[in-house]
Amino acid sequence: MHRFGDNIDTDQLAPGRYMKCAISEIARHCLEAVDPGFAGRVRPGDMIVAGDNFGAGSSREQAAAALLELGIRAVLAKSFARIFFRNALNLGLPVLVCPTAPEIADGARIRVDPILGQATETASGRQHDCEPLPAHLMAMVRDGGLLPHLEKTLGKSTNG
Repeated sequence: MHRFGDNIDTDQLAPGRYMKCAISEIARHCLEAVDPGFAGRVRPGDMIVAGDNFGAGSSREQAAAALLELGIRAVLAKSFARIFFRNALNLGLPVLVCPTAPEIADGARIRVDPILGQATETASGRQHDCEPLPAHLMAMVRDGGLLPHLEKTLGKSTNG
């Protein structure tokens, strides 16, 4: 679990000077302005816990894509910028509004049930109530995001 405070913006998640680069390069610089070693410490399956207004700023979907590229499996925050919230879900990254996210113990392992809206610290058993994600959005996330979900449900390619 990686902890961040309030107002983590899209320029911190996907720095503007790398926007013409491949997502793998953008991801290597994800959050470096806040935590220079972040990208190097992330392991597939890690989660982010944050405060208010996560993903504020521009509408760049590379912010959520960089987190996925690094292997982040979910973000729990007190609140999200709405466009980041939807971009994350559209790309297949579960994001949960969790008012007590900043209270999650440092380094805790967390089990998350997005449909029930629960995050549980596995060692202590402490449960954090989150806003549940509707089943239709979780189906989209499980399918890998909006485009793969549409391809699956419509039965045809969305690549033009």
